Amino acid sequence: MEIVAETAVGLVAVDLETERAELEGSGALARPAPGVSLPLLLAADAHGSRVVAVVDRRPPLIVSDDAGTTWRESGSGLPAGRAVAISPSHPDLIAYASAERLHVSEDGGRFWRTLAPELIDVVAVAWRQ
Repeated sequence: MEIVAETAVGLVAVDLETERAELEGSGALARPAPGVSLPLLLAADAHGSRVVAVVDRRPPLIVSDDAGTTWRESGSGLPAGRAVAISPSHPDLIAYASAERLHVSEDGGRFWRTLAPELIDVVAVAWRQ
């Protein structure tokens, strides 16, 4: 499974298991409308009733498991964010992008790990199966 990041130098694919990054050339990722209206919203993604939003505050993420009726904070140790993507096949698998790094949660946003590759000016992320 890979995460694709749109960066200042082009699209970069990062393998989740090996954490190896590979430049794939130029291009842009689709940025769907977030579908939620929140103060300080930067980006959002949804899968079923799970919604994850990047906000311009600390902590940088909020997560809803009931389609936006209630929210919980997430990512208290993460840097300011740019983008987020929920895996289409595993709603607990979330990719979060700061300006230079990708971060992954495998438990719906409770715990996060930072992937090794350093990137340049990440603006969007997506999952590739």
